[in-house]
Amino acid sequence: MGGLAVFVSIKYDRPLLDPEGSFLGPSYVRLPLLLIFALAIDLIPRTMWMSRGRPGSIWPEARERLRTHWGKERLILVFIGVVSFYVTYVSYRNLKSNLPFVRDTNPDPMDTSPVSFDHELHVMDKILFFGHDPSTVMQGLLGHSFTAHLLSPIYLFFLPMVPIGITAWIVWSRNISFGYWFVTSQCLAWSFGTLSYYLLPTLGPGINYQPPYEDLAHTPTSDLLASITNARHRVLHDPTATEIVNSVAGFASLHCAITLLVALMVQYTIRNKVVKIVVWVNFGLTVVATLYFGWHYVADDIAGIAIAIVAFYLGAIASGQKFDKGFKSHPTTTTSKIPRDRD
Repeated sequence: MGGLAVFVSIKYDRPLLDPEGSFLGPSYVRLPLLLIFALAIDLIPRTMWMSRGRPGSIWPEARERLRTHWGKERLILVFIGVVSFYVTYVSYRNLKSNLPFVRDTNPDPMDTSPVSFDHELHVMDKILFFGHDPSTVMQGLLGHSFTAHLLSPIYLFFLPMVPIGITAWIVWSRNISFGYWFVTSQCLAWSFGTLSYYLLPTLGPGINYQPPYEDLAHTPTSDLLASITNARHRVLHDPTATEIVNSVAGFASLHCAITLLVALMVQYTIRNKVVKIVVWVNFGLTVVATLYFGWHYVADDIAGIAIAIVAFYLGAIASGQKFDKGFKSHPTTTTSKIPRDRD
């Protein structure tokens, strides 16, 4: 992914961009900070809780946690996991941003006319819903106000959910191979998603077919859609907007892919039933939100689900997992602290 991002940047004379802007400074500052943060969110709260606020117990508790949990293998996992995902994600954002210039039908370099398959996917949606837009059907069933305010935070939770998930599995996974499984599957999912954008570029129904969504209540999701639409317009038509990231690409839905991937990982690696229910409900509501707000076509969601399943399975094989009957698996890899025959 890193190599592809650099290649496209050079070939199409588009600068490599930091998708998070100036947040926490440049990448060479942010990466060490992320690694330190991964250590701190485990060490500090736990140490303060175990020491019960007694100053004399803080350092012994911290030292014990460092000795028992933060061995060489855990530190290697955190470093490889954070760096690998960060490079993959930054490359994904750059490749996504440059998609209109790579899939351009206009030979004139001063006028960009990106390829779009919105019409074909829109027709498929209408066939599946007997001549109606999926959003129109859903809005008719669920309403235009309360449901919009309910689904908006669920859809936007995707943004913090990704770094939270990465951090949780590399820092707290009871078996280190689960951390490798999660990060590997994440990197694969974002990579497959990028490939799907290039194979079948779309804008999404909310951008290409706006009228069905004009009656929805105004929510932060509405602001996000308007923001990325304006950013895309500037990237395509303003020669000076070289530092703006284009974030519009419809096929496939990585909202569906990543939320399903998280649900599958929880199902296979976490015992808590409440957490399992929460992540599966979150996935289901996210699928509804993608269609309700017009972010995606039905085919986008199906493709996203397929990406999640493939990435989940390949990540498992790569990290040494073996699937058993039912929704169960067991690691075939081992570490010095957690042998493979120990749960």
